[in-house]
Amino acid sequence: MHILIIGAAGMIGRKLTARLADTCELNGRPIDKITLVDVDTPQRPPNCAAKIETFAADVADPAAAVRAVAGRPHVIFHLAAVVSGEAELDFEKGTRVNLDGSRVLLEAVRKAGEGYRPRLVFTSSIAVFGAPFPAAIADDFHTTPLTSYGTQKAIIELLLADYSRRGFLDGVGIRLPTIVVRPGRPNRAASGFFSSIIREPLNGEEAVLPVADSVRHWYASPRAAVEFLLHAAGLDCEQLAGRVNLTMPGVCCTVGEQIESLRRIAGDKVASRIRREPDPLIARIVAGWPSRFDPRRALALGFRAEASFDEIIHVHIADELGGKIAC
Repeated sequence: MHILIIGAAGMIGRKLTARLADTCELNGRPIDKITLVDVDTPQRPPNCAAKIETFAADVADPAAAVRAVAGRPHVIFHLAAVVSGEAELDFEKGTRVNLDGSRVLLEAVRKAGEGYRPRLVFTSSIAVFGAPFPAAIADDFHTTPLTSYGTQKAIIELLLADYSRRGFLDGVGIRLPTIVVRPGRPNRAASGFFSSIIREPLNGEEAVLPVADSVRHWYASPRAAVEFLLHAAGLDCEQLAGRVNLTMPGVCCTVGEQIESLRRIAGDKVASRIRREPDPLIARIVAGWPSRFDPRRALALGFRAEASFDEIIHVHIADELGGKIAC
């Protein structure tokens, strides 16, 4: 089996690569080759039995997309994207990467040759939904995004469904919750503070909270995100009945409840490292995001996430901090 990961240098891409390289199998099938592509050359995983190919490319360039699929990979994980805050501030960049890059990739797959129909797993977002919201958002709620990022993701969801209907590929779009706690340094995602108010205090550093404690949101861990991707790669498409885009399960809680989870696990001193500094732009973007979902379709298909925010923090401490907290 040949696996292609677009956006392999990103956080989730790196974790997915490490998982596949460690097991060298996907859903019980041995992996012979893994191709890793990003705008910066992805790191090659050590001690992997499969053949590894890495190269730097912008898949918004049609020639780069053709090169990426030239080996006719059996499974394509499409993770590449300009994050929400950056897509809102730089409309042209967001459109080129999130919309044009995805469309070019779909076209490269369609034109790769007769009989080629790979599984393509696309990371969409809960930002495809827009207010006003019901109490809990089901998969069939209308997609009326209130950001450019959400609009770009929603357009690709429609194209993914149509390319699947036409038999060009077997697509599965997974609408990820906000993934926390993200390791490393903050990125330009509007949602970045959801991670930083946990990550920085646990590292002994101050964090800035730009929104009110009452803001409610939908979360899953990086570990859960990788499991979503792997599970989506092995789904029987007949079970989707043409509705190829799914909202993933997650944990619903407020920022205040996040902080209380941090306090329970790490103590008052760690939680006191959060400084409140309102940011009107971030507050406006976040106010347009949905916060509670009804993921019954995904759950029925076997997708699983954490049961509590405490569990998400424990995953971060175990996976990124070696079990240790900076008190």
